[in-house]
Amino acid sequence: MNPGEKIYFASDFHLGFPSHEKSLEREKKVVRWLDSICSDASEIYLLGDIFDYWFEYKKVVPRGFTRFLGKISGIVDSGIPVHFFTGNHDIWVFDYLPLETGIILHREPVIKEFNGLKFYLAHGDGLGPGDRKYDLLKKVFTSRILQWLFARLHPNFSIWFAHKWSQSSRFSKVNEPFKGEDKELLVLYAKELLKREHFDYFIFGHRHIPVNYQLTDKSRFIHLGDWINNFSYGVFDGEKVEIRFFISK
Repeated sequence: MNPGEKIYFASDFHLGFPSHEKSLEREKKVVRWLDSICSDASEIYLLGDIFDYWFEYKKVVPRGFTRFLGKISGIVDSGIPVHFFTGNHDIWVFDYLPLETGIILHREPVIKEFNGLKFYLAHGDGLGPGDRKYDLLKKVFTSRILQWLFARLHPNFSIWFAHKWSQSSRFSKVNEPFKGEDKELLVLYAKELLKREHFDYFIFGHRHIPVNYQLTDKSRFIHLGDWINNFSYGVFDGEKVEIRFFISK
């Protein structure tokens, strides 16, 4: 990183939820936030569930999100790398977004080093002990056979069905308050990783709650929050990561 530059992290925009009008309002706010950080961003990390639903047919992609996709494309074209992690709601990103916008796509957790500090980055779904139900669901969703069969459905039906599924599970465990390090699955996961390897920062999305937690004397645990209620994001200034809130209307 050059002096004065920052690295930005955000997740859980859930564009498309709960209606076109509400999603468009939130999308415009996301674009304003992206405009506000471009002047000093060296990299941008979008850690999953950017879309509430996404599935790429060979010749068809979900309608909408033109402001967001155009802004991301422009940022990438300006020379700022944008990293896109698939989450449990947009797991079916294939080659369209990387080819069209230039994003760097990640399907698994990523380890990075910035200014001598070690970061563990992931959306967070399916990580941690005891989440067997979701582990099974994720295996189903990543099945090549299921993806092929789903692609055989007409988009009018498949997109309607996917949105119904998404809305029925929206306000579930991901929206519960922080339960403490002995009960949070991702905290337990991070503590297990620390037994084998040191990380200065663990940064996750998924839980929709902004948290900046001192995990050990040398490691911090961060939940980025969401853009449905909190409009929160993380920023690394070369020395530390902070959670901030975008309040511009």
